[in-house]
Amino acid sequence: MSLLDVSIVNVALPSIQQGLHAGTSDLQWVVTGYALTFGLVLVPAGRLGDIRGRRPMFLVGLATFVLASAACGVATSSMWLIVARLVQGVGGGILTPQNSGFVQEMFRGKERGTAFGLLGATIGVSTAVGPLAGGLLIQLFGADHGWRAVFFVNVPIGVFAFVLALLWLPAPSGSRRQESLDPVGVVLLGAAVSLVLLPLVQERTWTGSAKWWLIPAGLVVLGGFVVWEVTYARHGNQPMVLLGLFRIRSYAFGSAIGLVYFAGFTAIFFILALYFQIGRGYSALQAGLAVTPFALGSAVTAALGGRVVNRVGRPLVAAGLAAVIVGLLLTDVVLSRVTSSEVGWATALPLLVAGLGSGLVISPNITLTLHEVPVERAGSASGVLQTGQRLGGAVGIAAVGSLFFNRLANSHGDWGQAVTAALRLCDVIVFLALVVALADLRGESGAQDTEQKPAAAAA
Repeated sequence: MSLLDVSIVNVALPSIQQGLHAGTSDLQWVVTGYALTFGLVLVPAGRLGDIRGRRPMFLVGLATFVLASAACGVATSSMWLIVARLVQGVGGGILTPQNSGFVQEMFRGKERGTAFGLLGATIGVSTAVGPLAGGLLIQLFGADHGWRAVFFVNVPIGVFAFVLALLWLPAPSGSRRQESLDPVGVVLLGAAVSLVLLPLVQERTWTGSAKWWLIPAGLVVLGGFVVWEVTYARHGNQPMVLLGLFRIRSYAFGSAIGLVYFAGFTAIFFILALYFQIGRGYSALQAGLAVTPFALGSAVTAALGGRVVNRVGRPLVAAGLAAVIVGLLLTDVVLSRVTSSEVGWATALPLLVAGLGSGLVISPNITLTLHEVPVERAGSASGVLQTGQRLGGAVGIAAVGSLFFNRLANSHGDWGQAVTAALRLCDVIVFLALVVALADLRGESGAQDTEQKPAAAAA
């Protein structure tokens, strides 16, 4: 639910605008406000789960998300909806890192890979199927009430999940650690993430170039956060983010791959949703169906990848990234040649290839990234990883969206030219993620050679 709500609202925006008489700035905040608060609370929520118990934090996040969803569904003004979406993002951000923490806590070895495979399949499908789910609900309930159904659908699912969580999720065992929550670190990281994300999520709403100064300001605050965390740890305290985690090779490279890949991955659905609905006149449901092959491919290989990742390792992620690149290149070729209403059918196979590759990236990368992380740090480590993915997604949508709209304006409304240019940029970003994965493989190979030479000399 929490990841589905990142994209499901996009197709409902026209109905929301009509039903609540919302302005373009209001609509922008309905979408980006959720992403902003979601990203802000990931790391501190993960840390709270590590210290106070993941089950209580999961239940708090789920209750917050469900109640906020209901508030969204009964909204009578755009401001009401925006505030409810901000709270909904907080609930989603509390929920998400607990999932990875539970997998780390409850599974070992091959079973952990399988569990992360199912989690990765959920992440991939949730992100990709959002437009389809939103379009289907609007089709069923009509333009006037369909956008409310987009939010109300979370309520029965959330209530059911709450009951299952009470029955199945393990309660905290023993006495919980009485550690500081590092409030200064929370404030510094929150300020840094806000300063970096705001100009990106508001790129089309805030005119002028002054907004871009917020990004270097955010990086300066991020530097202050790093200094604080190091100093805080030297005084014998437990910081919110244990920076020593980045000395773990798998965690450092996996986090970098996640950040870069999500910059290209998330932007794909953003531009294709616009292209199919506005450029080709598809309905919300038809546009959702057009990108469904990507979601199906991702679901299949994510579950498979989780089962074999412990045997194959990082080469599996590199192969997945290569398949995504091939699929996007083929999609680009199809879109540049097919301009009829049959373009949705024509892109089905290339998007399936890209989806098959994506499933081999997301869940195996999560497994490999968190594999060596201590269980007591699983929540905060997962929060950092997913915060990077949210930042990457925001940067990618801003960069790819800017190119898309600029090319559309310069070509006097040539949607085909705009979408192919944007897809090529997505391909370049995914290629950069592949470069990072190959660098990791090369480093691993070098490290193994170094270990083998002393062994051979001793023999």
